[in-house]
Amino acid sequence: MIAIQGLHQVADRYDGFILDLWGLIHDGETAYPPSAATLTALKSVGKNTLMLSNAPRRAGPLIDALARMGIERALYGEVLSSGDATRTALIERTDPFFAALGRRAYHLGPERDRSVFEGTELAIVAAVEDAELIVNTGPIDLAQSVIDWEPVLAAGAARRIPMVCANPDHVVIRGGKRVTCAGALAARYQVLGGSVAYRGKPDPEVYRLATRMLGIADPRRIAVVGDALDTDVKGAMAAGLDAIWCTGGIHAAELGVSYGVAAEPAAAASLAQRQGYRPTAIIPGFVW
Repeated sequence: MIAIQGLHQVADRYDGFILDLWGLIHDGETAYPPSAATLTALKSVGKNTLMLSNAPRRAGPLIDALARMGIERALYGEVLSSGDATRTALIERTDPFFAALGRRAYHLGPERDRSVFEGTELAIVAAVEDAELIVNTGPIDLAQSVIDWEPVLAAGAARRIPMVCANPDHVVIRGGKRVTCAGALAARYQVLGGSVAYRGKPDPEVYRLATRMLGIADPRRIAVVGDALDTDVKGAMAAGLDAIWCTGGIHAAELGVSYGVAAEPAAAASLAQRQGYRPTAIIPGFVW
Protein backbone atom coordinates (compact mmCIF):
# COMPACT_ATOMS: atom_id res chain seq x y z
CA MET A 1 0.00 0.00 0.00
CA ILE A 2 1.32 3.41 -0.97
CA ALA A 3 0.38 6.80 0.48
CA ILE A 4 -0.43 9.54 -2.03
CA GLN A 5 -1.43 13.16 -1.56
CA GLY A 6 -3.39 13.45 -4.81
CA LEU A 7 -4.67 11.39 -7.73
CA HIS A 8 -2.19 13.03 -10.10
CA GLN A 9 0.45 10.74 -8.61
CA VAL A 10 -1.26 7.60 -9.97
CA ALA A 11 -3.45 8.92 -12.79
CA ASP A 12 -1.21 7.56 -15.53
CA ARG A 13 -1.87 4.01 -14.30
CA TYR A 14 -5.60 4.20 -15.00
CA ASP A 15 -8.02 5.05 -17.78
CA GLY A 16 -11.06 5.23 -15.53
CA PHE A 17 -12.12 5.80 -11.94
CA ILE A 18 -15.14 4.44 -10.08
CA LEU A 19 -15.89 7.08 -7.47
CA ASP A 20 -17.83 6.89 -4.24
CA LEU A 21 -20.07 9.86 -3.43
CA TRP A 22 -20.86 10.12 0.28
CA GLY A 23 -17.61 10.46 2.23
CA LEU A 24 -15.49 11.16 -0.84
CA ILE A 25 -17.22 13.81 -3.00
CA HIS A 26 -19.55 15.22 -0.33
CA ASP A 27 -20.64 14.78 3.29
CA GLY A 28 -24.35 14.36 2.54
CA GLU A 29 -24.97 18.09 2.68
CA THR A 30 -22.01 19.90 1.14
CA ALA A 31 -19.41 19.04 -1.49
CA TYR A 32 -15.89 18.81 -0.11
CA PRO A 33 -13.86 21.83 -1.29
CA PRO A 34 -11.53 19.98 -3.71
CA SER A 35 -14.24 17.86 -5.39
CA ALA A 36 -15.15 20.05 -8.36
CA ALA A 37 -11.52 20.86 -9.12
CA THR A 38 -10.50 17.20 -8.94
CA LEU A 39 -13.28 16.14 -11.29
CA THR A 40 -12.27 18.94 -13.65
CA ALA A 41 -8.66 17.75 -13.60
CA LEU A 42 -9.63 14.12 -14.25
CA LYS A 43 -11.74 15.20 -17.21
CA SER A 44 -8.98 17.42 -18.57
CA VAL A 45 -6.54 14.49 -18.75
CA GLY A 46 -9.10 12.24 -20.45
CA LYS A 47 -10.05 9.95 -17.58
CA ASN A 48 -13.48 8.31 -17.59
CA THR A 49 -15.40 8.57 -14.32
CA LEU A 50 -18.41 6.78 -12.89
CA MET A 51 -20.13 7.69 -9.65
CA LEU A 52 -21.06 4.53 -7.75
CA SER A 53 -23.24 5.15 -4.72
CA ASN A 54 -25.03 3.01 -2.17
CA ALA A 55 -27.85 5.55 -2.14
CA PRO A 56 -31.13 3.60 -2.10
CA ARG A 57 -32.75 5.68 -4.82
CA ARG A 58 -32.31 6.10 -8.56
CA ALA A 59 -29.51 8.11 -10.14
CA GLY A 60 -31.62 11.15 -11.06
CA PRO A 61 -32.00 12.46 -7.51
CA LEU A 62 -28.27 11.95 -6.92
CA ILE A 63 -27.43 14.07 -9.96
CA ASP A 64 -29.83 16.76 -8.76
CA ALA A 65 -28.22 16.74 -5.30
CA LEU A 66 -24.75 17.10 -6.79
CA ALA A 67 -25.92 20.08 -8.84
CA ARG A 68 -27.27 21.75 -5.70
CA MET A 69 -23.84 21.25 -4.14
CA GLY A 70 -22.16 22.96 -7.07
CA ILE A 71 -20.95 19.82 -8.90
CA GLU A 72 -21.93 20.39 -12.52
CA ARG A 73 -23.22 17.43 -14.53
CA ALA A 74 -20.60 17.99 -17.23
CA LEU A 75 -17.78 17.19 -14.79
CA TYR A 76 -18.43 13.45 -14.50
CA GLY A 77 -19.62 10.47 -16.49
CA GLU A 78 -22.16 7.77 -15.65
CA VAL A 79 -23.95 7.42 -12.30
CA LEU A 80 -24.95 4.07 -10.80
CA SER A 81 -26.74 3.66 -7.48
CA SER A 82 -27.69 0.69 -5.32
CA GLY A 83 -31.26 1.92 -5.77
CA ASP A 84 -30.91 1.38 -9.53
CA ALA A 85 -29.46 -2.10 -8.95
CA THR A 86 -32.29 -2.96 -6.54
CA ARG A 87 -34.96 -1.73 -8.94
CA THR A 88 -33.47 -3.74 -11.81
CA ALA A 89 -33.42 -6.90 -9.67
CA LEU A 90 -37.05 -6.37 -8.62
CA ILE A 91 -38.10 -5.97 -12.26
CA GLU A 92 -36.01 -8.69 -13.91
CA ARG A 93 -36.26 -11.29 -11.11
CA THR A 94 -33.56 -13.48 -12.60
CA ASP A 95 -31.92 -14.00 -9.22
CA PRO A 96 -33.64 -16.93 -7.38
CA PHE A 97 -34.16 -14.81 -4.25
CA PHE A 98 -35.97 -12.13 -6.25
CA ALA A 99 -37.84 -14.64 -8.42
CA ALA A 100 -39.52 -16.04 -5.30
CA LEU A 101 -40.70 -12.66 -3.99
CA GLY A 102 -44.35 -11.68 -3.87
CA ARG A 103 -45.82 -8.38 -5.01
CA ARG A 104 -47.02 -6.77 -1.76
CA ALA A 105 -44.14 -4.73 -0.36
CA TYR A 106 -43.66 -2.92 2.91
CA HIS A 107 -41.34 0.03 2.40
CA LEU A 108 -39.04 0.52 5.36
CA GLY A 109 -37.72 3.92 4.39
CA PRO A 110 -38.51 7.56 3.64
CA GLU A 111 -40.72 8.87 0.87
CA ARG A 112 -37.70 10.35 -0.94
CA ASP A 113 -36.53 6.81 -1.79
CA ARG A 114 -39.74 5.75 -3.56
CA SER A 115 -38.11 6.05 -7.00
CA VAL A 116 -36.71 2.56 -6.36
CA PHE A 117 -40.23 1.20 -6.99
CA GLU A 118 -40.74 2.76 -10.42
CA GLY A 119 -41.72 0.11 -12.95
CA THR A 120 -41.56 -2.77 -10.46
CA GLU A 121 -45.34 -3.36 -10.32
CA LEU A 122 -45.12 -3.76 -6.55
CA ALA A 123 -48.05 -2.75 -4.36
CA ILE A 124 -46.94 -0.78 -1.29
CA VAL A 125 -48.74 -1.85 1.90
CA ALA A 126 -48.98 0.20 5.08
CA ALA A 127 -48.27 -2.58 7.61
CA VAL A 128 -45.48 -5.13 7.63
CA GLU A 129 -48.01 -7.78 8.68
CA ASP A 130 -49.68 -7.42 5.26
CA ALA A 131 -46.45 -7.67 3.25
CA GLU A 132 -44.89 -10.43 1.17
CA LEU A 133 -41.52 -8.65 1.12
CA ILE A 134 -39.80 -5.74 2.84
CA VAL A 135 -37.85 -3.22 0.77
CA ASN A 136 -35.42 -1.56 3.17
CA THR A 137 -33.97 1.81 2.17
CA GLY A 138 -33.09 2.95 5.70
CA PRO A 139 -34.64 4.85 8.61
CA ILE A 140 -37.23 7.50 7.83
CA ASP A 141 -35.69 10.07 10.16
CA LEU A 142 -31.96 10.82 10.16
CA ALA A 143 -31.95 10.72 13.96
CA GLN A 144 -33.35 7.18 14.13
CA SER A 145 -31.27 4.12 14.96
CA VAL A 146 -31.82 0.39 14.66
CA ILE A 147 -33.63 0.21 17.99
CA ASP A 148 -36.36 2.52 16.69
CA TRP A 149 -37.27 -0.10 14.09
CA GLU A 150 -37.02 -3.17 16.34
CA PRO A 151 -40.81 -3.80 16.45
CA VAL A 152 -41.08 -3.77 12.65
CA LEU A 153 -37.99 -5.92 12.21
CA ALA A 154 -39.17 -8.43 14.83
CA ALA A 155 -42.63 -8.63 13.26
CA GLY A 156 -41.21 -9.23 9.81
CA ALA A 157 -38.70 -11.82 10.96
CA ALA A 158 -41.37 -13.69 12.95
CA ARG A 159 -43.42 -13.99 9.76
CA ARG A 160 -40.35 -14.96 7.70
CA ILE A 161 -40.89 -12.09 5.29
CA PRO A 162 -37.85 -11.74 2.99
CA MET A 163 -36.09 -8.38 2.95
CA VAL A 164 -34.40 -6.58 0.07
CA CYS A 165 -31.79 -4.12 1.32
CA ALA A 166 -31.20 -1.27 -1.12
CA ASN A 167 -28.21 0.20 0.74
CA PRO A 168 -25.64 -2.14 2.34
CA ASP A 169 -24.00 0.73 4.27
CA HIS A 170 -24.38 0.52 8.04
CA VAL A 171 -23.55 4.16 8.72
CA VAL A 172 -22.50 7.35 6.94
CA ILE A 173 -21.27 10.72 8.13
CA ARG A 174 -23.70 13.53 7.32
CA GLY A 175 -22.60 17.03 8.20
CA GLY A 176 -20.14 15.60 10.72
CA LYS A 177 -22.73 13.33 12.41
CA ARG A 178 -23.10 9.55 12.12
CA VAL A 179 -26.35 8.47 10.43
CA THR A 180 -27.73 4.92 10.53
CA CYS A 181 -28.31 3.34 7.10
CA ALA A 182 -30.30 0.44 5.71
CA GLY A 183 -27.43 -2.03 6.08
CA ALA A 184 -27.55 -1.76 9.86
CA LEU A 185 -31.28 -2.54 9.86
CA ALA A 186 -30.69 -5.49 7.53
CA ALA A 187 -27.93 -6.87 9.76
CA ARG A 188 -30.27 -6.76 12.76
CA TYR A 189 -32.99 -8.44 10.69
CA GLN A 190 -30.64 -11.32 9.96
CA VAL A 191 -29.79 -11.66 13.67
CA LEU A 192 -33.54 -11.97 14.29
CA GLY A 193 -33.68 -14.81 11.76
CA GLY A 194 -34.84 -12.90 8.69
CA SER A 195 -33.49 -13.49 5.18
CA VAL A 196 -31.93 -10.57 3.31
CA ALA A 197 -30.73 -9.90 -0.24
CA TYR A 198 -28.41 -6.94 -0.67
CA ARG A 199 -27.85 -4.84 -3.76
CA GLY A 200 -24.96 -2.38 -4.06
CA LYS A 201 -21.40 -2.19 -2.78
CA PRO A 202 -19.55 -4.44 -1.94
CA ASP A 203 -21.36 -6.91 -4.26
CA PRO A 204 -18.89 -7.68 -7.10
CA GLU A 205 -21.77 -7.69 -9.58
CA VAL A 206 -22.33 -3.95 -9.14
CA TYR A 207 -18.65 -3.39 -9.98
CA ARG A 208 -18.91 -5.57 -13.07
CA LEU A 209 -21.84 -3.45 -14.20
CA ALA A 210 -19.87 -0.28 -13.40
CA THR A 211 -16.88 -1.40 -15.47
CA ARG A 212 -19.14 -2.14 -18.43
CA MET A 213 -20.69 1.30 -18.12
CA LEU A 214 -17.21 2.85 -18.01
CA GLY A 215 -16.38 1.12 -21.29
CA ILE A 216 -12.92 -0.01 -20.17
CA ALA A 217 -12.16 -3.65 -20.91
CA ASP A 218 -8.96 -4.05 -18.89
CA PRO A 219 -9.74 -4.09 -15.14
CA ARG A 220 -6.11 -3.24 -14.40
CA ARG A 221 -6.77 0.20 -15.88
CA ILE A 222 -9.61 0.98 -13.44
CA ALA A 223 -9.30 2.25 -9.87
CA VAL A 224 -12.02 2.47 -7.23
CA VAL A 225 -11.85 5.48 -4.91
CA GLY A 226 -13.90 5.50 -1.73
CA ASP A 227 -13.81 5.99 2.02
CA ALA A 228 -15.38 2.82 3.47
CA LEU A 229 -13.36 -0.35 3.99
CA ASP A 230 -16.41 -2.62 4.22
CA THR A 231 -17.95 -1.42 0.96
CA ASP A 232 -15.59 0.50 -1.31
CA VAL A 233 -12.35 -1.37 -0.57
CA LYS A 234 -13.97 -4.76 -0.02
CA GLY A 235 -16.00 -4.46 -3.23
CA ALA A 236 -13.02 -3.37 -5.30
CA MET A 237 -10.90 -6.24 -4.02
CA ALA A 238 -13.67 -8.77 -4.68
CA ALA A 239 -14.03 -7.46 -8.24
CA GLY A 240 -10.28 -7.55 -8.88
CA LEU A 241 -9.90 -3.77 -9.07
CA ASP A 242 -7.37 -1.47 -7.44
CA ALA A 243 -8.73 0.35 -4.38
CA ILE A 244 -7.66 3.86 -3.40
CA TRP A 245 -8.88 4.36 0.16
CA CYS A 246 -9.85 7.88 1.26
CA THR A 247 -8.85 7.91 4.92
CA GLY A 248 -10.54 11.25 5.57
CA GLY A 249 -14.07 9.83 5.38
CA ILE A 250 -15.92 7.42 7.62
CA HIS A 251 -12.73 6.08 9.24
CA ALA A 252 -11.20 9.51 9.93
CA ALA A 253 -11.95 9.48 13.67
CA GLU A 254 -10.41 6.02 14.08
CA LEU A 255 -7.26 7.31 12.39
CA GLY A 256 -7.19 10.60 14.27
CA VAL A 257 -7.51 12.76 11.15
CA SER A 258 -10.06 14.85 9.28
CA TYR A 259 -10.92 15.10 5.60
CA GLY A 260 -7.89 16.24 3.61
CA VAL A 261 -5.43 15.58 6.43
CA ALA A 262 -3.08 12.69 5.68
CA ALA A 263 -3.32 9.65 7.95
CA GLU A 264 -0.21 7.96 9.28
CA PRO A 265 0.43 5.19 6.70
CA ALA A 266 1.30 2.59 9.34
CA ALA A 267 -1.90 3.30 11.28
CA ALA A 268 -4.00 3.13 8.11
CA ALA A 269 -2.37 -0.13 7.05
CA SER A 270 -2.94 -1.61 10.49
CA LEU A 271 -6.64 -0.69 10.53
CA ALA A 272 -7.17 -2.09 7.04
CA GLN A 273 -5.30 -5.31 7.80
CA ARG A 274 -7.22 -5.88 11.05
CA GLN A 275 -10.40 -5.86 9.00
CA GLY A 276 -8.91 -8.08 6.31
CA TYR A 277 -8.41 -5.50 3.58
CA ARG A 278 -5.42 -4.41 1.53
CA PRO A 279 -6.02 -1.19 -0.43
CA THR A 280 -3.68 -0.29 -3.26
CA ALA A 281 -3.18 3.24 -1.94
CA ILE A 282 -4.43 5.72 0.64
CA ILE A 283 -5.36 9.34 -0.02
CA PRO A 284 -6.52 11.97 2.49
CA GLY A 285 -9.42 13.24 0.36
CA PHE A 286 -10.65 13.57 -3.20
CA VAL A 287 -7.67 15.66 -4.21
CA TRP A 288 -5.98 15.99 -7.60
